[in-house]
Amino acid sequence: MTSRFTATTVVTTIFPPSTTTTTTTTTPLTTTAKAYYLIESIDETVEPCEDFYHFACGTWLKNARIPEDTSVQNIFNLLDTQLDFNIIDLLSSTLGNGAVEPKAVINARNLYKSCINDTNIEIDGVELVLPIINTELGGWPILQGASWNVSTFNLSNLLLKLRKYDNGIVFSVATATDQKNASVYDIDLGQGSLGLQEREYYNIETNVTAPYRQFMNDLASQLTNETSSIPADVLAIYLFEKSISQYHWTLYEQLRRVNETIQTTVGNLSNSFKSN
Repeated sequence: MTSRFTATTVVTTIFPPSTTTTTTTTTPLTTTAKAYYLIESIDETVEPCEDFYHFACGTWLKNARIPEDTSVQNIFNLLDTQLDFNIIDLLSSTLGNGAVEPKAVINARNLYKSCINDTNIEIDGVELVLPIINTELGGWPILQGASWNVSTFNLSNLLLKLRKYDNGIVFSVATATDQKNASVYDIDLGQGSLGLQEREYYNIETNVTAPYRQFMNDLASQLTNETSSIPADVLAIYLFEKSISQYHWTLYEQLRRVNETIQTTVGNLSNSFKSN
């Protein structure tokens, strides 16, 4: 299914808010949600002058449950989850009698229905995925084995094509409001995402590293009948990702280096990073 960011973009476009756009970067709804979240986290039975941490977070610590598929739970995660539910409600709602929807809305509903149609997905199997991998993305060595032609591979083209599917491989690209001028938008280039999310999970073997490699092995095995080299390829992929993770900043490290952000123009980007 498409990522939440992509779905949010689609829904925001076809279900535009009734209010006009302002130069502020925080909406009243977001501010209210954050305020409510903070109030609900407070434990008023604790004396703040004696233990401010448990005063501010005590109720949250008692009630919060961190899902197994995430290492962090905060206001942004909770709002993201609520946003997912709101999008689902919009796309699965029943059209009223006599109501006529724009084509964009109809297309969005059809896309959502196709994403949750497990029966058709199982019937189609890999027949929809393989053409994308082999034709649009130029193939995948783990599937093609000895027939892989490295001379035809172009990393830059592959990264550009993967961006169409909202994949931030190696580095991420996003637009954001300039922190010093709310009327200006910046293109933000940053570190990419890791399969295991955090650098710490690559430093030692844990209860998630082996299943992660097994997942890659199982996925590749579903896409090809030539499986003899898959285990070795999966290990090579994992070790390469592990080496990348050593240069991956944690959120804390990013906040400490916020003043190290390089601001430049697109035309001067190559000179700023000494790259071609």
